[in-house]
Amino acid sequence: MIGQVTVLDNMEDTTNTYEQERRGKLEKLRALGVDPFGQKTVGVRPLAEIKALYKTEMGHDGGPVVKGAGRIMLKRDMGKLSFLTLRDEGGDLQVAIDRKRVDDRSWEIRSLIDLGDQIVVEGVLGVTNKGEITIWSKQVEMASKALLPPPAKWEGLADVEARYRHRYVDLWANPEVMRVMKLRIRIVDEIRKYMQSQGYTEVETPMMQLLHGGAAARPFVTHHNALDIPLYMRIAPELFLKRLLVGGFTKVFEINRNFRNEGISPRHNPEFTMIEAYEAFGSWETMADLVEGMICHVAQSVFGTLKIVHRRDAEGAERVINLERPWRRVRMTEIVEERTRWKFDKKQLQSPDAESELIRPLFLKRLVPDIASLSSLAEGYHEKLRPFSAHWIRFLQMTPAEQLVDVYEKLVEPELIDPTFVTHVPSVVIPLAKENADDPYFADVYELAINGQEISPGYTELNDPDVQKRHFRHQVGDEAEQQKVDEDFLTALKYGMPPAGGMGLGIDRLVMMLTGAESIRDVILFPLMRPH
Repeated sequence: MIGQVTVLDNMEDTTNTYEQERRGKLEKLRALGVDPFGQKTVGVRPLAEIKALYKTEMGHDGGPVVKGAGRIMLKRDMGKLSFLTLRDEGGDLQVAIDRKRVDDRSWEIRSLIDLGDQIVVEGVLGVTNKGEITIWSKQVEMASKALLPPPAKWEGLADVEARYRHRYVDLWANPEVMRVMKLRIRIVDEIRKYMQSQGYTEVETPMMQLLHGGAAARPFVTHHNALDIPLYMRIAPELFLKRLLVGGFTKVFEINRNFRNEGISPRHNPEFTMIEAYEAFGSWETMADLVEGMICHVAQSVFGTLKIVHRRDAEGAERVINLERPWRRVRMTEIVEERTRWKFDKKQLQSPDAESELIRPLFLKRLVPDIASLSSLAEGYHEKLRPFSAHWIRFLQMTPAEQLVDVYEKLVEPELIDPTFVTHVPSVVIPLAKENADDPYFADVYELAINGQEISPGYTELNDPDVQKRHFRHQVGDEAEQQKVDEDFLTALKYGMPPAGGMGLGIDRLVMMLTGAESIRDVILFPLMRPH
């Protein structure tokens, strides 16, 4: 601990030293009559736009006079000539400050700028002797003096925790981060355009609710002082969107923020974004068609391809996700048997022998990945087996429906790389979906898996208020996560909701899949972090 404190103290001392030096330059700028934090500036153009203006015939410095701004990422002083690399959200551009071309004030500013400062330059567009497009400055102005230095290269690229905590630095220190975040914005734009093109109306529903519903999840609880009532942060907008179908809307969607008081992992953040959509007189098939069309539209519009490439390791081995239509649709029981050879029996619990012996070694390999390298005599063997043993005991205590879902989620879903609609999930685990007419044990639903994780669930929605009430009262799973009986929603159903299809799609996970991100934190601007 003493050593750690010393390191932290040294880091703090270093930061303070840098800040003191920069504050000294800040005061010198003020003494020159320069505002270190700039003023309104008219005529500033994006650096990429300026760069695109250059034509070969402009030569060394025969281009137009342009005005650009950016953060200083590189500075090279060569006597009476300085080269700077400026960066804005669109990219980098070189700037030259030549003593012969600038006034005394601009030259003094040049001597007081540091890496990370933001400046405005006006000058002639041209190239250097090496052919690099450059603004030959005539005037330099401060936009913002950075009192803290930018991260060193290894810090900016490798210190993942620091990057997430200081995203405002990460965005300009790592161009790839800015690229992914802008791709996310484009993806959401294309989703919205597609939904509107299909005749859906975008709506907004409450984020604070009297009862949490629409999914099985643990909510965040808050309190409204004026009404003196507890409220729940939304875990899903489903029940309010269905109320709109009762009210007469026929096609609605919401791009919504949801909050679930659960674990954090590379695939889970307590605050996340989804799109949910509902169509009167639709079904799960309607929604599967909608989602398939939407994701293909987004991929083609944003990336220009339906073949999404993911890099998996340092050697560059690639995994290709093929989004070409049609996507496979298969019942959960069928794909579980296909992948594990375990034939599901809805009338009988699986015992430690018979069929369950087929999946026991698969569970072992999945839950304890390095089991093959272990010996029964090796140190730590029993500790490594403990997660498997505990899960196996829980598995044997589950209902047949829960066992089927558990086998699918643990052993099958992680292996589904290309898009697969897994349909007909046991109805007892999905209380808001309509039971299948031919076999009520299963619900008319799909779970869309891509790249080894669920991207979207879709339902033929339950609109019988009596059956819905029974489903609310007979749920399986963790009691704390079960949906509460929403009497107002049941009242709404009694007024009559048309048959409908509904779907949800996790936008964060969709962006992960399309961009190749390995963690959900890589596609969220400000992921939740534990305080220092």
